[in-house]
Amino acid sequence: MRVALRYATGRDVFLPAGPLHRVAGFPLSLPCSVSGYEGTRTQEFEWFLYREDANGRQIGVVSTRDQGFPYTPFQGRVRSGEVRVERDSGDKARLVVQRLRPEDQGKYECYTPSTDSSYQGNYSATVAVKVMLDTLRISYTRVLTGQPVPEGAELTLTCAAGIQSQEHTHLSITFGKRGSGGDGSNGGAGGAGGEVSTLREIISLDRALGVTPGSSRAYKRRYDDGEITLEKRNGGGGGGGWTPRGLRLWILDPDGSWQKIAQRTLDIGNLTVQRLSESMSVTSIPSGRVSLQAGSPLSLTCQVSGLPSGGTSGLLVQWMKRGSLTGDASAAGGVEKLSEGSYALRLFSARPSDSGVYRCAVSVYAGRRSPTASVPATFTQRSEGVSVNLKTKEVLVSAVARVVRGPLLKRGGTVTLLCNVTVATTGPAQVQVRWLRRPIPEPGTIVKGDGTDLLLLPVEDEPPSPVAALTYEGLARIFTNGSEVSVDRVAAASYRLRVHAAEPEDQGLYVCEAERLIFYSSLW
Repeated sequence: MRVALRYATGRDVFLPAGPLHRVAGFPLSLPCSVSGYEGTRTQEFEWFLYREDANGRQIGVVSTRDQGFPYTPFQGRVRSGEVRVERDSGDKARLVVQRLRPEDQGKYECYTPSTDSSYQGNYSATVAVKVMLDTLRISYTRVLTGQPVPEGAELTLTCAAGIQSQEHTHLSITFGKRGSGGDGSNGGAGGAGGEVSTLREIISLDRALGVTPGSSRAYKRRYDDGEITLEKRNGGGGGGGWTPRGLRLWILDPDGSWQKIAQRTLDIGNLTVQRLSESMSVTSIPSGRVSLQAGSPLSLTCQVSGLPSGGTSGLLVQWMKRGSLTGDASAAGGVEKLSEGSYALRLFSARPSDSGVYRCAVSVYAGRRSPTASVPATFTQRSEGVSVNLKTKEVLVSAVARVVRGPLLKRGGTVTLLCNVTVATTGPAQVQVRWLRRPIPEPGTIVKGDGTDLLLLPVEDEPPSPVAALTYEGLARIFTNGSEVSVDRVAAASYRLRVHAAEPEDQGLYVCEAERLIFYSSLW
């Protein structure tokens, strides 16, 4: 046998614990709920006020079932919707007073008419409401006039906020900007019911003095990078100095919950940010086409203008070259800062391989004086291309190799070869000499012709192997592994190769190659 036990408690009406402190001019919301009732799930609610100066007289405020319920002090406010009841569910409703008045202070009663078969439990609950005067103040020291501010420039807005109250209250600060709907041009403080929620939050200081960035990723990143800060400063007068745009006043209710009881916004003005990409220009000097002789110095200047003074933004200046042969962009190197906004690329001795189209690329890091490598540039702007054409001087290089006269070459002896180089040019030049060795060719075949004998040599399939070289700088480079070889310069135009302790594998056809380097020396 099963027995069902029920414990009937009867009707019970709940209101928040009091007293509740609220601010004149701002909303009051009193939630009321009923439980343990019988009958329909949609319960009716009636509100009464017992003013402290009314000697306990009951004043009808508003009812969910009777439009004629409000007493004279509330009839007009109920008709306009300033005082109303909002349902959360069938057995939960709240009294809303849009703008509290000092005379609204008193004890509020939430009464629920009976729908029960018998009278049991309680049918009403009361809570005391204290109405505080609005002493929340916010002021500013700078008005934004709409004058454009350069992108990346530092902007500091300082405001003062304070409250005079005997109760323990906390302030929270929100700095933000309005959307396209709010022009914010009047520069005055918002009304008592000004909505901070219409602001796009940039940074806030909560009631526990914790700083938090706005919800957007962009503001969070800029806060993490130190671009956006909010600080409390000590100030005179009625309170500390802040940098807010939205101010909220909080109080701890008896039930342990924090309630926002007042808020105010301050429209400082319009802020117009001028994009650096619209004001900056990058030009190269000279422009168009540049032609010069190989070995001459090359100097290109990059002129950056239109940036604000003060150096609040970091710059990365690079000269890029797009050559007609390589087809890719690469750093041309040698960038020097001449003055503010002027950067030069200098090649002290240009070579034919330096020919190509040069562009100056300027990357701007707005608001970052010393950006790290991981930070992307705000934007990059390039100059028009400068076509550089290097003309090669007419130079004739010839080389003659011979064996130095001496005793018959023997195994283990030293073989000496000389290379005499002739350079014909109008300017100074340096020469690099390289010795190569080919295998001794097989004997050729003589073919008889009509009065002419032709010597046919076999085809050389094996490429020559390098033996040694003397570079432009006078450095000797030896390429053979087993042989003892040395190379030096014995005269202005004479280069010597010596094979020490010659072996049969050192036999071959030795070739001397000479390569010239034209250069130009100058002082800068």
